Amino acid sequence: MTSGLVELLVRNGYLKSPLITRAFQDVSRAEFVAVEFEQEVEADIPLPIGFGQALSQPATVAIMIELLDPHAKQRVLDIGSGSGWTSALLGSIVGENGKVVAVELLPELYEITKQNVEKFGFMSAGVIECVLGDGHKGYEACAPYDRILVSAAADEVPEALKKQLVVGGKMVIPIHNHLVYLEKRGEKDFYKEEFPGFCFVPLIEKSF
Repeated sequence: MTSGLVELLVRNGYLKSPLITRAFQDVSRAEFVAVEFEQEVEADIPLPIGFGQALSQPATVAIMIELLDPHAKQRVLDIGSGSGWTSALLGSIVGENGKVVAVELLPELYEITKQNVEKFGFMSAGVIECVLGDGHKGYEACAPYDRILVSAAADEVPEALKKQLVVGGKMVIPIHNHLVYLEKRGEKDFYKEEFPGFCFVPLIEKSF
C-alpha cells in the first residue's frame, strides 16, 4: 500500500497503533490484487479477488486489526485469508517469534494466499502457516490463540473459535452487518461489543 493511503487512514483515525501502521506501510496491498486492479489499490474501496470474494476496504481492515490489538510474538488465527493481505499484515505485526495460521476454504484462494504471503518470506520463515479448511472449525492443531480475526460474516460466533481462544484473548468477527469484538475473560465468560454498519461476504461452511 502506498504511504498516501496509509497517511489517509492515519489522518481519519482508522490507524492508531505505530506497530499496525508500520505493517500497513511494509505490506503493500498491491501485492494481493489482480493486475487489472493495481491502479485502484490506493483507493479506500474493496476490490474483487475472484471466486465471489473481495479484498476488504482498507479502512475496514484497519478498524478490525486495531480492535484485535495484536502484538509481537503472539499466535493469531486468521479465518478467511482470501488473497492473504490480512495474514501478511498480521505476520508483519507478530514478527519472527510469532505465528499466524491462515485458514481459507476455497482451494484457489488458499493457493493464492500461499503465493502472496511468501512474497514477503513469511512461510519460509515459519511465521505464517496456510491451512485449507473450514473457518467455522478454526484450526485446533495450533490452538490456543491469543487473537482470532475473521474476515467474513457468520450468523453467530462459532463455538470452536471461542474454545480455541486463550483466556485474555481477543476476537474480531463480523456477524451479519455488525462487527463484533469479543474478549475472553473466563472459559465461558466473554465481554462483547458490537459496531454496526459494515458489509462482508458470508463465511462459507463446508465439511472436509
